[in-house]
Amino acid sequence: MLFSLTTQELMERPDLWEAVHRLRHRIFVQEMGWTDLDRQDGLEIDQFDHDEAEHHLVIRNGELAGYQRMLPTTRPHLLTDVLYDLCEGPSPTGKNVWELTRYAVAPGFRDGKRGVSTVGTELIAGFVEWGLKRDVNQVIIEFEPMWVLRALQLHFLATPLGYQRTYGNQQVVATLLTFTEHTLDVVRQRRNHFLPVLNRGYPGQLGLKQAS
Repeated sequence: MLFSLTTQELMERPDLWEAVHRLRHRIFVQEMGWTDLDRQDGLEIDQFDHDEAEHHLVIRNGELAGYQRMLPTTRPHLLTDVLYDLCEGPSPTGKNVWELTRYAVAPGFRDGKRGVSTVGTELIAGFVEWGLKRDVNQVIIEFEPMWVLRALQLHFLATPLGYQRTYGNQQVVATLLTFTEHTLDVVRQRRNHFLPVLNRGYPGQLGLKQAS
């Protein structure tokens, strides 16, 4: 199940807040080597965890299995203020364009083939569903170059915004992904799961196993 929460809603649930930022630290600091993000408390928090950010959480059997953060491009975001050297020319902006950041799948849930887990595809389906409900049809993502081809295979129109560069131990390219209802259909077909993944409200308390 995937839940979309505002920063305020996330802060109202300390268990979710800590789980999110510990997962981000584990993935982006410990695994990817983004040492500039390191903190003594083991949490990864930055200036973009503001009141307009949207946090997507995938919960599996009482655990945080996956996460991604959506940022509006109508205010400063990662590509404009931190990773600006990834963009050649003006960065895309508009109410229909959001930036997807901190895409992460917890180590215990990386069960898919060719690097794409079932949690990962749920996150993908989730942001497309979320976007189409809000008249958002484009996202900026900074990811590894191999994901450009994977996005095209899922029928996103993938447009690189610049050249790849090295951050930590990872090659990264900024890409604009455009999607439609057809994209959502293809993603669902690849997942072999055709029901919506977005849920309303809050997930249950973490650490409490749920019936499957």
